[in-house]
Amino acid sequence: MTVITEIEDLRRIYKRRVPKMFYDYAETGSWTQQTFRENTTDFAKIRLRQRIAKDMAGRSTRCRMLGEEWAMPVALAPVGLCGMQHADGEIKAARAAEKFGVPFTLSTMSICSIEDVAEHTEKPFWFQVYTLKDDDFMRRLIARAKDAKCSAIVITVDLQVMGQRHKDLKNGLSAPPKPTPAAILDVMTKWRWALGMAQTKRRFFGNIVGHAKGVSNAASLSSWTAEAFDQSLDWERIKELRDMWDGPVILKGILDAEDAKQALNVGADAIVVSNHGGRQLDGALSSIRALPSIMDAVGDKMEVHFDSGIRSGQDVLKARALGATGTMIGRAFVYGLGAMGEEGVTKALEVIHKELDTSMALCGKRDINDVDRDILLVPEDFEGRWA
Repeated sequence: MTVITEIEDLRRIYKRRVPKMFYDYAETGSWTQQTFRENTTDFAKIRLRQRIAKDMAGRSTRCRMLGEEWAMPVALAPVGLCGMQHADGEIKAARAAEKFGVPFTLSTMSICSIEDVAEHTEKPFWFQVYTLKDDDFMRRLIARAKDAKCSAIVITVDLQVMGQRHKDLKNGLSAPPKPTPAAILDVMTKWRWALGMAQTKRRFFGNIVGHAKGVSNAASLSSWTAEAFDQSLDWERIKELRDMWDGPVILKGILDAEDAKQALNVGADAIVVSNHGGRQLDGALSSIRALPSIMDAVGDKMEVHFDSGIRSGQDVLKARALGATGTMIGRAFVYGLGAMGEEGVTKALEVIHKELDTSMALCGKRDINDVDRDILLVPEDFEGRWA
């Protein structure tokens, strides 16, 4: 069996085992993919300060996010179509997160429904919602999340208009895959994936099919989705969505300090600094470059979480040192899920935790709550000088 020591090991296995359209869905960005690439490469521009002769016994990565204690400042991000990366993927990822002691966030565009995941887990999870025009559907969706005992909702605010993702269009991305000659040929070489899919009944968007008005099959789902996102979204509408929920609300997709201030004004409990993994506005700043100015604007007034580009425990450490309360991993856990199901998600979390713990120690810290910017060497022009 392959010895897995880093997230990249899981990505290589994932690429071999999952159909191309779903691999490309996770592993590409929009347009030229500049922002997608810089989300990861900009982390490398920040260096860590090695410190010696510090007492490193009894280290802890435990932290608090949204009032709860977790094993480390990492949550599984909302990722659509996880049930196409591996059969019953959302259930498997949620179980792995629960056992490890980190939050799991279920996407509205999941294959397994809210009820499916709640039935197969014991602890509350977070639920992500999009800003959709159908108010009746939104209210019923949020009510379902309440009934499932979800502990927080994550409102994605950066998807009024979908960024063009070339490979998704060329691959004819759909769930389940359309039986084109190319798709059939590809699936025939991914026997583990095909066997798993043959043994599950969950192959459509479980939160939408049978719940949204007029959506009962793949064809009606496609037309509904094309019209669903609210292009007229404004801060008043976001406040309305916030008021539909009586628990913690996180706004995901903040990349500008002024928007972070507005999120505070509408009553968000936390924000996620994110550019949607480089899948929306190509040419936007990487999330890690945007983080410092947002921390300066609202970091002392609300929780600021971080998303987009994390592929290691060192990335988690750097984001935390720049002030982030917590981080979200998307692709890193999807690689594990596609590679080995629940075991793969657990392995991804173990890899990130080990890297976080070891790097923290070598920087002279033994408690993640004591980590600050002092452990970093940040280039003077890291945020950029823009005219």
